[in-house]
Amino acid sequence: MSEKIRQLLDQINALEDELRTAVHEQQSTIFFQINGKKIEFEQSIKQTHRRLKKNFFRWLVTNRPQNLITGPIIYSMIVPLLILDLFVSLYQASCFPIYRIAKVRRGDYIVLDRQHLGYLNFIEKFHCTYCAYASGLIGYISEIIARTEQYFCPIKHARKILGTHARYAQFLEFGEADDYEAKLNEFRQRLEK
Repeated sequence: MSEKIRQLLDQINALEDELRTAVHEQQSTIFFQINGKKIEFEQSIKQTHRRLKKNFFRWLVTNRPQNLITGPIIYSMIVPLLILDLFVSLYQASCFPIYRIAKVRRGDYIVLDRQHLGYLNFIEKFHCTYCAYASGLIGYISEIIARTEQYFCPIKHARKILGTHARYAQFLEFGEADDYEAKLNEFRQRLEK
């Protein structure tokens, strides 16, 4: 990878981090405050949330029928998700120390905080908890796999692929064979931090 591309990627990563921080600061100062694990809204926001909340029966009557019909199919996915979670977590716990790869923090990806939203009824909160777990789990697993790929084979594909992880842009170009072993060792050392 050329030095120019590496510099641009570093700038993009720095800007993405800065944007995430700015968005988070703006959201938390306008709508809510986080005190430890507790999320607190201003009293006026709490009142607005309560007023907008649909009770269960009104929600059930106004909900789209296809959502109710497909619900069991959607929620049956919890079984493979839990099994995948268990196996990937065991893999990380057993193999990452051997490879000296820094472990992925589960709490950075699986965030269950939507139960603090007063405008959601208990069914909607259940939906949000399921989705937050599932999408967070996929992000958690993706980072574990990305670190594994960086350790064993940090090489880009010959063909363009969609949905690459953040580490992929730094990988070696397809066919870049010069000093491969030395570069592989550098990739592995970066994982220890």
